[in-house]
Amino acid sequence: MSNDTLSSRLDQIRARIGHECARAGRPAEQVRLVAVSKFHPASAVEAALTAGQRVFGENRVQEAKEKFPALRESWPDLRLHIIGTLQTNKALEACRLADVIESVDRPGLVDALSRAADRLGKLPDLFVQVNTGNEPQKSGVSRDEAAGFIALCRTRFGDSLKGVMCIPPEEEDPAPHFAFLARLAHEHELIECSMGMSADFETAIAHGATLVRVGTAIFGSRPKP
Repeated sequence: MSNDTLSSRLDQIRARIGHECARAGRPAEQVRLVAVSKFHPASAVEAALTAGQRVFGENRVQEAKEKFPALRESWPDLRLHIIGTLQTNKALEACRLADVIESVDRPGLVDALSRAADRLGKLPDLFVQVNTGNEPQKSGVSRDEAAGFIALCRTRFGDSLKGVMCIPPEEEDPAPHFAFLARLAHEHELIECSMGMSADFETAIAHGATLVRVGTAIFGSRPKP
């Protein structure tokens, strides 16, 4: 994909975000775009940076480590979100690399992140991932356990806990899942709600998303890892 094409796609996504915010009666700046760059090369991320994008999402810590430290040297204001399942043995490296970890989903990871914070003296912003469809094959804390797990994370992490994230079931209407996540964030006074991807981010904005994670609509189909 040419740099001009990628820049045009970013402009189109931003315009759609702005349009949906206007329809929902929300200021456009309330919703931030996370460009999901997993499986795409550093050159694609660099093209997006040149086009003005600054927030990116990666699934794998190792892939993020290969791409982003060098890019930060030229674009120190970029922000990296880890959005995929995080193994406990990668927690320390994730805390070194990322500005945000969106996939906090189990007590063992809470413990690993706490150890990383003690070692590094800092933590990224943290989101609890909620498995709103209670799908056994997906990561995320179940709906019934979400409130208790959020309380645990707040006790352990304090103000570093910023929000919640979800990935609704593909075959279901995402709107009820987004509404549930937004209510959960509101009930626990969390300021960030990460929901919505290329196919449904406008629905997510209508239900209160503050971050939308868009990959394919920006970068095209993912190369095979």
